[in-house]
Amino acid sequence: MASIQKYHDKHGHTRYKVQVYLGIDPVTRKPRRTTRRGLKTRQEARSIGDRLLGTTTGKPSHEQDKATFRDVYLRWFPLYQNTVKESTWATTKRLFRLHILPVLGNDRITQIGVLDCQDAINSWFAAGLTKYHTLLNYTASVLNFAITLQLITDNPAKHVIVPVNKDNRARENLANYFDRAELKHFFDCLNEDDNDPQANVFFRLAAFSGMRKSEMLCLQWSDIDFAKNTVTVSKTQSRGDNARLLVQSPKTLRSNRTVYLDAKTGQILRQWQLDQQQWLAGGDSDGSQLVFANEKNEMCQPTKPRKWLEHTLKKYGLKHITMHAFRHTYATLAFEAGASIKSVQDQLGHASYQTTLDLYTAVTAKEKNEATEKLANYLNF
Repeated sequence: MASIQKYHDKHGHTRYKVQVYLGIDPVTRKPRRTTRRGLKTRQEARSIGDRLLGTTTGKPSHEQDKATFRDVYLRWFPLYQNTVKESTWATTKRLFRLHILPVLGNDRITQIGVLDCQDAINSWFAAGLTKYHTLLNYTASVLNFAITLQLITDNPAKHVIVPVNKDNRARENLANYFDRAELKHFFDCLNEDDNDPQANVFFRLAAFSGMRKSEMLCLQWSDIDFAKNTVTVSKTQSRGDNARLLVQSPKTLRSNRTVYLDAKTGQILRQWQLDQQQWLAGGDSDGSQLVFANEKNEMCQPTKPRKWLEHTLKKYGLKHITMHAFRHTYATLAFEAGASIKSVQDQLGHASYQTTLDLYTAVTAKEKNEATEKLANYLNF
């Protein structure tokens, strides 16, 4: 829409000005207007008004051309925020703050090309960031939003060559577990240590149930059925904005499940329930009481189990493993004991059948190697 007005300049000459409304800026969400003055005829003002209006179709305005990647991100993020859980958007926000915005944030959105995106993912890969694929995907999401806003016409992030990690990380992950003898030795060391008394219970539940750390840290006594020796898993500990602890529903449908306990683990938990009332002053006696809590009877920080683990491994010189190793240990030893793939998948709450199958394949490959060695030793020729 163009508005033409007649006026007189300081010399008394008749002049015209045209003001054009260019709509709402998709980045700032503010009205955009532009004015041209000093035009000698109404026809000239009308012609310039038409030309200014024509620049709004198919091309970004001068103001839009100045929009940076950060400007578009700040428009995209609140929309994305409404589509995911707080723990997810808080992690995304942190990834942008630490890794994406320092690299691309100040670049004009119309000037970002394939080489800029290629340099970005190369730098994340070179820095050893395991989530370099995720960082590229988030970058592409913002650039897709810029296309929606008609700021750009193509997404340069879709044309990069993604680096491939050629190290043995996957193989190392498969070795991240305790075998039967190592697990027994770990518990022998744990039992003679003067660690936090609930550490023993925590690792027993982890190794003999395959539950995730985040599932155990928000577990309540009401979730445990001692008559059936089962645990109902329906929630998980997460971090929200500003690193605050949250309890949320699990990410996948399969994570909502019933976990089965052996009789001895059930007895250990029952004894801990009694001991906890003595150890934890002010603890609740009803089912809402946390199974594992800090001295203030609040949820333990997610780093607490790792500290328990590192303390024991270092003190007794044990093989270094991570907290996730207890899930891997459960799966590996369950397969060695003859459990089916389906039963292990259900117990662990794996969303993908392939995840369970990969663990099973590693175990059976080891058994085949042992069978070959045993046969060669037996034949001995």
